[in-house]
Amino acid sequence: MRVTFCGVRGSTPAPGPDFIRFGGNTSCVALSRDGDGPSLLLDGGTGLRRLSQILGDCPFRGTLLLTHLHWDHVQGLPFFLSGDRDDARVTLLLPAQDGPSDAEVLLARMMSPPFFPIEPRQLRGEWRFGLVPVGPFEAEGFTVMPMEVPHKGGRTLGFRVTDGRTSVAYIPDHCPTALGPGPEGWGEYHPAALALADGADALVHDAFWRPQEATAQAMLGHAVADYAVGLGQRAGAARIVLAHHKPDRTDTELDLLAARFRADGRVIVAAEGRVIDL
Repeated sequence: MRVTFCGVRGSTPAPGPDFIRFGGNTSCVALSRDGDGPSLLLDGGTGLRRLSQILGDCPFRGTLLLTHLHWDHVQGLPFFLSGDRDDARVTLLLPAQDGPSDAEVLLARMMSPPFFPIEPRQLRGEWRFGLVPVGPFEAEGFTVMPMEVPHKGGRTLGFRVTDGRTSVAYIPDHCPTALGPGPEGWGEYHPAALALADGADALVHDAFWRPQEATAQAMLGHAVADYAVGLGQRAGAARIVLAHHKPDRTDTELDLLAARFRADGRVIVAAEGRVIDL
């Protein structure tokens, strides 16, 4: 399995010279198998635009899974050139929420006039909208296990994806303190998070906060980098990829984050454009 990081920021994009090396686009990870092009996408933040550069003149034909519906995970959708063309084929699946059960209706809450010029149904190509199934399901030759994780402001999922040989756990937004302080005060290592990460070849996890920023107010919605590392260590993940960076976290600060965990050779700080072959 090939894992390509197209966007690694949380909350908002981060333009400017202080964010060049790690990148400023929001959440999007592309998965490929057996040397093929990307066919399974995790989240559709502004990093989704970068995938069009990777695909070049080719249309995207595959599945896009959304962990949740916050702006930093969906705002790339109408700007995804490889998906917005007549020969594209996109199946978009999102978590069920309270209220409307129609996936297209849910997306149209943020993507329709007067907030945006077009609705989801006006994207070109063959787009199908649906809800993420309960329990394991097949998508583009991968097996996906979705599990709900705590995160403020709507139902949020983490995904475990396997191609039969290797696996990646993807938990980009996670507020473990919602379930209690846990052993270090950074949140509970709860069963869903541990199950998703269990023995994964790579765990991609929310690392929005530093420990000194972990006040009660700051912790609403996100995780401390140390929690992500602790989760990966407890679950036996082969790689621990710190992602969903705070938008004002500069390249220099992310270098310091990487240096802090250098003693554990499994820890990687996610950077836009980075490719990991599992």
